[in-house]
Amino acid sequence: MDEKSTSSHQRLLLFLLMVAVFGVFMVQYACPSSSECQMLHQLGAWFTLRGGPGIRTGDGESQVGLQKDPYITEDGALARFVPRFNFTSADLNREVDFNIKGDDVIVFLHIQKTGGTTFGRHLVRNIQLERPCECHAGQKKCTCLRPGKKETWLFSRFSTGWSCGLHADWTELTHCVPSRMDSREAQKNQPSRNYYYITILRDPVSRYLSEWRHVQRGATWKASLHVCDGRSPTLSELPSCYPGDDWSGCSLQEFMDCPYNLANNRQTRMLADLSLVGCYNVSAMGEDERWAVLLDSAKRNLKGMAFFGLTEYQRKTQYLFERTFNLQFIAPFTQLNGTRASSVEVPTETQQRIRQLNRWDVELYEYARDLFLQRFQVARQQERRQARERRQQERRRLRGRFSAKQGRRPKPTETTRSTEERRTEDSLESEVLLSDWWDVDENSTMEDYIGNVEQW
Repeated sequence: MDEKSTSSHQRLLLFLLMVAVFGVFMVQYACPSSSECQMLHQLGAWFTLRGGPGIRTGDGESQVGLQKDPYITEDGALARFVPRFNFTSADLNREVDFNIKGDDVIVFLHIQKTGGTTFGRHLVRNIQLERPCECHAGQKKCTCLRPGKKETWLFSRFSTGWSCGLHADWTELTHCVPSRMDSREAQKNQPSRNYYYITILRDPVSRYLSEWRHVQRGATWKASLHVCDGRSPTLSELPSCYPGDDWSGCSLQEFMDCPYNLANNRQTRMLADLSLVGCYNVSAMGEDERWAVLLDSAKRNLKGMAFFGLTEYQRKTQYLFERTFNLQFIAPFTQLNGTRASSVEVPTETQQRIRQLNRWDVELYEYARDLFLQRFQVARQQERRQARERRQQERRRLRGRFSAKQGRRPKPTETTRSTEERRTEDSLESEVLLSDWWDVDENSTMEDYIGNVEQW
């Protein structure tokens, strides 16, 4: 009698557990991913991650498949991104017809402390090319030539050096690059080149702290030219924050207190057309009006660039670059959340002041992040659609082969699908979700990360 009672209780507990799990999944169907339902969705994800059955989303993907998606794991973002800004189809589809054998040039706008050094190394050392860049130990620059030509296809720190000045901005590069390229590779009847500008952005607070730590260690950018409208700024237009050779040992408070510090809103300034506000002559208009014009210009230039990536999304940055330029990297980018900047313990009030000092960069980054994630979402949807089309074509091919063998046309039902056909479909599906080396652990080792983000 006791054994029967125990068995009955066990069956009842099992039944209740199954009902609870089923209820969680059903709530996820009915409840949107909003704040009032967030806890329920997290509970559902908890069951799924621990071996429960995968749920199905609206486009037919399983939640298990999404959890295995390496692009989701790098940032912990929800599978469905909710956009804030409206962009056109042309803004979101950024595939360009880059011809490395022709006259096209990729121009890398390198903003300080955004991970540009690591990304720049990827460009010269980590792309599959018919004619790889020649990089030698002890040399800062690599030789990146087109196949069959003595011409470079890349204008960057690690290929052409700081040819337009140290960390040249948008204003400098757009005026300098064409003349520099013409002087380097003067030829008769030289056709007009296509210049594809690219850059990397970073969360403004993290970037600001990283620059402070860099300056604190003695770094300066005195070699920067800041050329605008044909001249560099005067000392009165761009005063120095420190009297000596450098600003080593400065406290964060001192760094924030300097009103001339170019670290403030650096990303907005470097991506905008400074000619619109009188270059570095701050008396040309009021401060808020000046920065509003710069922000609008920076957004416009960023949106028109061939490509930009975000430091916080290494895998997505790699994915979008590859799709934009139809180039493939040899090894995957790695994401490491622990950096020197993130290790700095900053009080909440100080973080708020940093955000206020960089409020234009904060707004630019929110805009950039939204555009970046929308582009990623569109690209992935296109990839899945192309994969479905390939599967359909493969099924038709296999059905035709099966029909020819049987001497009759099979009915388009599930029962007529051969084992070979289903195996091919599964293979193509896995190809889209986890192709090649994308399943490598994102937080692998410090060595793999190559001191990402310029030794923060």
